[in-house]
Amino acid sequence: MAFNAPVKRNSDVKPLRGSEKVAALLLAMGRELSGSVLREFDPEEIRIVTRAAAELKPISTPELEAIIEEFAQNFSAGPNILGNIGELEKLLNGVIPPEQISDIISEVLGNKTKSVWDRISHVSESLLANYLLKEHPQTAALVLSRVKPACAARVMSHLPSDIRHDLMRRMLSLKPVVEEAMSIIEKTMHEDFMINFARNLASDTYPRMADIINKMERSQMEESLQNLTESRPKSAEILKGMLFTFDDIINLTSKARMLIFDQVPTDRVVTALKGSDTSFRELILSSLASRTRRLVEHELASGIPANQREILDARRSITDLALEMAGRGEIELNPDQEDQPVFT
Repeated sequence: MAFNAPVKRNSDVKPLRGSEKVAALLLAMGRELSGSVLREFDPEEIRIVTRAAAELKPISTPELEAIIEEFAQNFSAGPNILGNIGELEKLLNGVIPPEQISDIISEVLGNKTKSVWDRISHVSESLLANYLLKEHPQTAALVLSRVKPACAARVMSHLPSDIRHDLMRRMLSLKPVVEEAMSIIEKTMHEDFMINFARNLASDTYPRMADIINKMERSQMEESLQNLTESRPKSAEILKGMLFTFDDIINLTSKARMLIFDQVPTDRVVTALKGSDTSFRELILSSLASRTRRLVEHELASGIPANQREILDARRSITDLALEMAGRGEIELNPDQEDQPVFT
C-alpha cells in the first residue's frame, strides 16, 4: 500500500493517509471487485485497511476523484462514502473466515475485553494439539482448562489416548495460578498464536493449500512453489514448511518410519519403492519388520513392472498416512535433529 501522497481537502480537514485512501477505494469498488483485491492482502494489511475504513469520514466526489487520479485511472464520479461497521462486515464476508472477521471487527471497535483464550479457541485444533504436545503436560492442561470446552474437546481428540488421559487427570487437580505466572502464559500464547497471525490464524488457508500442493505431481509442485515464491515469497515460505512428500520420509526418525510402514500393506510398499534409488530403498527396508522386508525384497527382485500412475498413487497414499499420523500427534514430521541419538 505505497499510497502516501496527500489528497487535498478542505483547509480545516486533515489530509487522507495511505490506508484511508485504500479503504475509500475498496468501499467505492463494491463487494465483488474489492473482494478479489482483498484476497491478495495479508491479514495484517486487512486489519490496517479495516481500521481505516471504520474511522473514515465522509468523502466527497471530488476527493474520490483525486484519489483515483493518484492511481492513474480514468474513473467516473462516485457517491459520497461513509465507512461503517455494517458495510465492512458485508465487504469482508466470504473473503476471509468468519472468525477472522469477528476478530478484526472486535479490535476495530476497541473491544479489549476479548480474552486471548477466546481467540485461541478459534485456532485449528490440530495446530493447537501439535503445539501442546511440545509443552510440559501441566502447561498443556492449564491451556486446555482455559480455552472453550468445545475447543478443548476437539484438541484432545487429536492427542494419543495416554496423553489425553494424563491431561484430564491434571486438569481435575489444577490449583489456582498466581496472576504473574498466568500473565506470562497468556503473553506467550498471544505471541505464539496472535502475533504470528499469518501462520496461525490463517491455519484454515495454508494447511488446505499445502494439502493441495502435496497431492500434485512433483514437477507441478516445484513449478507452483517457484511461481508463488516470485509473487508472494512470505506465503511460499510458510507453505514450504508445511509440505511433506514421499522423498521427505528419509528425514523422519527411524521410529516414525517404523510406525508409518507398520500400517502400509506390503503390496503398496513394493509399488511405492519401484524406481527409487538404492540408498532410499535400503532406508525404507530397514524400517520394515523382518518378514515384511523379505517379502518386499522378493517382490522387488522379481522385476515385475508397474506404471508410473500406480507408483505415484502408492507413494501419495503413504504420504497422506504420514500427514494424518502427524495431525494426530503420533509422529513428528520435522524432528529436531539435535534431539536424535548419535551412534559412535
